[in-house]
Amino acid sequence: MSAVHHAAQQGFSSQADAYARGRPDYPEALDGWLKQALGLGPGRQVADVGAGTGKFTPRLVRTGAEVAAVEPVEAMRAKLSEALPGVRALAGTAQALPLGDARLDAVVCAQAFHWFASAAALQEFHRVLRPGGRLGLVWNVRDESVDWVAELTAIMTPYEGDAPRFYKGDWRLPFEAPGQRWFGPLQETRWPYVHRGTPQDVVVNRTMSVSFIAALPAPEQARVRERIEALIARHPALRGQAVVDFPYTTQAYAAEKLA
Repeated sequence: MSAVHHAAQQGFSSQADAYARGRPDYPEALDGWLKQALGLGPGRQVADVGAGTGKFTPRLVRTGAEVAAVEPVEAMRAKLSEALPGVRALAGTAQALPLGDARLDAVVCAQAFHWFASAAALQEFHRVLRPGGRLGLVWNVRDESVDWVAELTAIMTPYEGDAPRFYKGDWRLPFEAPGQRWFGPLQETRWPYVHRGTPQDVVVNRTMSVSFIAALPAPEQARVRERIEALIARHPALRGQAVVDFPYTTQAYAAEKLA
């Protein structure tokens, strides 16, 4: 069985361009969190696991730490290498990292951990971290208290199938399993964030880059796109706007490696 979910492998391979254009960035406050909660800085080593096209990777680079980006999907990894030629991009999965024992000060998974949340992944992170090393998990979560964002979710949800999703909370289960001995308690921090840009980028490309949407047959993708464009055309907050604000909450979690 592949370590990469079929929706991620197929969807992210076919829509790497839309992913790179449509995915939101992250709040500036995360720079401080990376230094304080994860201890990153010059002389430190960190792996960006499930790095995708490298959307989060520059923030790790800015800490001054040495960064290795690990991504199993070739099309995504190629985009990362193109955008960040100075970063070491490695083929690998969370369950089999191409890194030595006790080599890293931190492992970070941005918008990714729900895809591979398992005891095997935690055990592998524990292996590559030095004593006292930190695990950081980050997600941008859509603010569905805004009506058009909730409508957008309603368009997407019927297609999600068995794709792992952050909102379901299953990603927490490996940390809560009886006898879990790899990481201490998760410490959570939250910030509001707004992704500002054209409706095409922040709404259409963002939605079409969702793994299970990107993995749909072309005719069904076209129907989803039509529904999104219809929402933009009729909703007063989106209609006729050259620039729109897509609201998120950024949620970050830090945990320390147990001895």
